[in-house]
Amino acid sequence: MQKPEIGTVRFASARLRCARVPVAVDQAMIASRFIHLEPSDPKRLLKHLQDYSRAVMTLTWQRQGIFAAVAILTGSFFEPWKAALFFTVCMSCELVDLWLAQKVERIESDDAKSTRYAFSGFILNTIVSGLAISVYAVWVGVSESGVGMFTALFCLFAGALYAALNNHQIATALAIRLVFYGVSFLLITVRDLWVYRPPLSSDMWLQFFTVIFVMYFLIDCSLGFLRMYREGVKRLEDLEIEHERAKAALVLKSQFVAVVSHELRTPLTSIKGSLDLINSGKFGEFSPQAQTLLQLAARNSCRLADLVDDLLDLQKIEEGQMKFEKETVDVRRFVADAVQSHQGLAERYKVSLNLDIDAAAPVFVHADPSRLGQVLANIISNAAKFSPDHGDVDVWFNVTQGRVRINVRDQGVGIPDGSEELVFGRFSQIDSSDQRHFGGTGLGMNISREIMTAIGGTIDYVSEVGKGSTFFIELPCTTVLDTSRTVEATEAVSASSEPDHPIAATARN
Repeated sequence: MQKPEIGTVRFASARLRCARVPVAVDQAMIASRFIHLEPSDPKRLLKHLQDYSRAVMTLTWQRQGIFAAVAILTGSFFEPWKAALFFTVCMSCELVDLWLAQKVERIESDDAKSTRYAFSGFILNTIVSGLAISVYAVWVGVSESGVGMFTALFCLFAGALYAALNNHQIATALAIRLVFYGVSFLLITVRDLWVYRPPLSSDMWLQFFTVIFVMYFLIDCSLGFLRMYREGVKRLEDLEIEHERAKAALVLKSQFVAVVSHELRTPLTSIKGSLDLINSGKFGEFSPQAQTLLQLAARNSCRLADLVDDLLDLQKIEEGQMKFEKETVDVRRFVADAVQSHQGLAERYKVSLNLDIDAAAPVFVHADPSRLGQVLANIISNAAKFSPDHGDVDVWFNVTQGRVRINVRDQGVGIPDGSEELVFGRFSQIDSSDQRHFGGTGLGMNISREIMTAIGGTIDYVSEVGKGSTFFIELPCTTVLDTSRTVEATEAVSASSEPDHPIAATARN
């Protein structure tokens, strides 16, 4: 390139000094902004170091590949020993970064001293790495009459952009790299301006102002990524605080429910027992009006007792304190006992409770009979409540593919499609008017689902609006060694498919 005329030197030199001053001031301001954003809280600083360390360990092979490619490319066209020295220094910094990253993963949240040491180590290593990259880029950019300028500028641009994308977790480290790369940008471009003193119309000034624009772009991108990262960390911290508050509120609510429920259970038991004793007639006959009021009080005391039991069960489930005592259960006897014990309920709701069992081989499951009975009782109770007067509630079981299914079918109004969340949700029923008409807390089916999940079973239903619903529970069959024979429950698969529905027990009103 030809040297420009001497007459233009003073003007170009003055413009150069004017351009260099604001750039240096801007870099100082940017660096101070980065350092000011560095967190003073050791726990927050450790969080930033951990995020930085994860980026280091995740992208280590990518960075090493980049350094190797740059060293091979520049070593092929320039002096190989300098490329080898550059690669050696960069690989040494990579090893130090990996070592520090592994140490950070083992730092406890309250170890402020180790956190500061790790932070200082990352900063010192960043200084060495950034200085090595910058010096090598400047040497490539000014060597051989500027042949390597484009390669050097592109490498600096790529390095700054990479730092903005992946090193924004530690603002100081990002600022150090941007300052080193920015100074290198200026040294490479300003050298030609100083040596050749071109006029403003020269393309060398176009290159210089393009570099200024690129530097502004890189700084703006870096600040944007840093801002987004800090905002994300702040939102995560806010979520963690709200999560802790929610956990504390849940514990407080559970304790309140447990205390209130236990305090209510004692007087309710006395009230219910007294009302049952009065209604038994042992204290003489009462007027019809008094009898009606006493029966109403007895029913409501039962509802309150059921509510207290449901709340206690819900509290145990939430805290994981519900205990299960599993044993081998004869499904045929279990279902027959459940139907027999609910005949009084069927009479009260004016429905027929039918037990349908065929003559198949005995079927056994491994479950908690008390909790399993609670689930079946809740299903039978709902079927009786929602069936019309003089309707039928059928109970039977069948075995398929080693699993036993206990079914309860009613003749109610049915359940609309897509109502699973309402059926098995808490404090919910399909129609709020049903709750007022039939009573109930809306907790029974939710508790039943939790119980079935805990004992290794499932609960579900099939329904058709206007024709009724069939609720069923499923459990895996088990093998029972009897004194006289070994009964394989899975052998019942071929013996029991759909039952023939012989009615073994009915209660009709």
